[in-house]
Amino acid sequence: MNELITLNHGGGGKASQDLIKNIFIKSFGDPRSILSDSAILKIDSNKIACTTDSFVIDPIFFPGGDIGKLAVCGTVNDLAVSGAVPKYLTVSFILEEGLPIKDLKRIVESISVQAKLANIKIVAGDTKVVNNGKCDKIFINTTGIGIFENDYTYIGSGEKVSVGDKLLVNGTIGDHSIAVLGARNELDFKTDIQSDCACLNELIQSVLKAGKRVKFMRDVTRGGLATVLNELVGIVNLGLELEEKEIPVKESVRGLCEVLGFDPLYLANEGKVLMVVHPDDAEGVIEILNKNLLGIESRIIGEVVSDHPGMVIGKTEIGGKRIINMLQGEQLPRIC
Repeated sequence: MNELITLNHGGGGKASQDLIKNIFIKSFGDPRSILSDSAILKIDSNKIACTTDSFVIDPIFFPGGDIGKLAVCGTVNDLAVSGAVPKYLTVSFILEEGLPIKDLKRIVESISVQAKLANIKIVAGDTKVVNNGKCDKIFINTTGIGIFENDYTYIGSGEKVSVGDKLLVNGTIGDHSIAVLGARNELDFKTDIQSDCACLNELIQSVLKAGKRVKFMRDVTRGGLATVLNELVGIVNLGLELEEKEIPVKESVRGLCEVLGFDPLYLANEGKVLMVVHPDDAEGVIEILNKNLLGIESRIIGEVVSDHPGMVIGKTEIGGKRIINMLQGEQLPRIC
């Protein structure tokens, strides 16, 4: 029998408890766990990183991932790029009446697998069910907590960024947007492009543990690389210059962008990090990144300059220059 989510599952009674025990606890925790309203956490550092995010992607299953994988990876990466080691995660669900139980199980299992891979522990959650048509199948909200094993609290602020620092990215951009776009039912094209959705904490920690001078990090998600770069110049009030020919883009992604009128610099990613690194350490960071499957196409794509403060300038492949502004509006809706 094809069981479905009903409003009863959000009522707080037996149906709710069955949902929690038979699906969530079965995948996430010890069946003997006490299901209290709060989790008591031991934090072995007086500096923690905390982030929260919500995920409403359409479609909820796409080449290379699903909304569950996306939720874990997105939250882990927000912690990792701050220099923290992800430790704890909360996961809350808004379920639409009529969602197939088999789809929920698949998403929950995906969350469980990714949490284990990232070595992050799921410690709390919540479930609400809304009437049919009141949300799109499933929405997920997360909160993540990480600890600083060393004092990397400056990485998120950009306070140490200076002229001459190099800009690095760990691989091809735009894969996630094109994979999701190709999976949407209303569109009549398909691609073999996979989303880059992945947890980057191990990759990032390999660089930090090597003692490389990383000045700033930000995960490249909605708004794409262009938006992150513009956020950076807004923080440090310096200029950035990009060598556009060095920015890695798959030929299949580039080709579809030309057909659809997209600029890869503005496409969403879910497994990419921008690093700003001391110039003397840049090549060493690339060597470390190249040893990891998530960093084998890493590139130095530009540098921080004193000219044109507050502006991102791209040096084009034909030798010209262009101003790269922040994304205006939303190029692709419901992408994460």
